[in-house]
Amino acid sequence: MSNTLSSVTFPVRYAETDQMGVVYHANYLVWCEIGRTKLIEDIGFRYADMEKEGVMSPVTKINLNYLRPATYGQDVTVKTRIINYTGVRVTYSYEIYADQVLLVTGESEHVCVDAKTFKPIQMKKRFPLWDKAYRNHLSSVPFS
Repeated sequence: MSNTLSSVTFPVRYAETDQMGVVYHANYLVWCEIGRTKLIEDIGFRYADMEKEGVMSPVTKINLNYLRPATYGQDVTVKTRIINYTGVRVTYSYEIYADQVLLVTGESEHVCVDAKTFKPIQMKKRFPLWDKAYRNHLSSVPFS
């Protein structure tokens, strides 16, 4: 299996912080989405293409562990990898850093569903190349 890790870095924007200059907790969810989208693009696909084909991937579970806050003016790095994939469900793992200090760890689980019926779909049948890529990029190796 591949040890695929995707990484994206961007600045903390003023609008993402509270009056103390500390990032509001819900913004980390958005940052995980940025990381997840980057990983998908890194392995050759796009969410938008999936949605054009009538498939969505809603979140079914999410867990974030807040260790330290990010603050205005810092650059943050989101590292993302696929840690579980069944052909219907996928779990992504995240680590968010600033100044090489680990701020947040977490995971999100998503299920692939038909956009009209919201019934789960088999990725292998609907998107065989995407299914193969996810299986090839599944990682059991911890972040380093």
